[in-house]
Amino acid sequence: MPTLKTLLAQVRACQLCAAHLPLAPKPILQAGRQARILIVGQAPGRRAHDAGKPFADISGERLRQWLDVEEQRFYDATQFAILPMGFCFPGTGRQGDLPPRPECAPAWRQALMAKLPNIELTLVIGRYAQAHYFGGKDSVTDTVRRWREYLPELLPLPHPSPRNQRWLKQNPWFDAELLPYLRQRVAAIGEK
Repeated sequence: MPTLKTLLAQVRACQLCAAHLPLAPKPILQAGRQARILIVGQAPGRRAHDAGKPFADISGERLRQWLDVEEQRFYDATQFAILPMGFCFPGTGRQGDLPPRPECAPAWRQALMAKLPNIELTLVIGRYAQAHYFGGKDSVTDTVRRWREYLPELLPLPHPSPRNQRWLKQNPWFDAELLPYLRQRVAAIGEK
């Protein structure tokens, strides 16, 4: 059984779906054995690919606002693990980024999760991650609206993309109810 450091090196060297990607494979993830919060999104966007770090874009800024954490804490692998459903930028379609490549999660997810024994809260962001965790039978809105049902281990969130501005305006309960809980929980976990 490889160590987490060895496993991360293996993932970062992965070429499994190279033939299907618009750019050279560049797996982007973050993990540390001490991490207590896991962020599961869909796949890195183009800016994250270019920067070589997860959520290195406007979506990341919004996500850090939702969490009420500074960038330094967010990128501390001893506090936050970031394991999207796909580790490489999948390309762009007509309405945004393409779905994560289907090869990625089956190849790496179970082994990586086994190396993260301290996770207390998993943030499940967007429809691809929610399909994996919750079966995908409901819309993102319905899944996020029932957020209390998944506590204390899981918390579904919409994608923090600027494209979701309309969703946020149509669902004011997200700001009024879910975000205060999220911020309190993240702060409490950080104090341990």
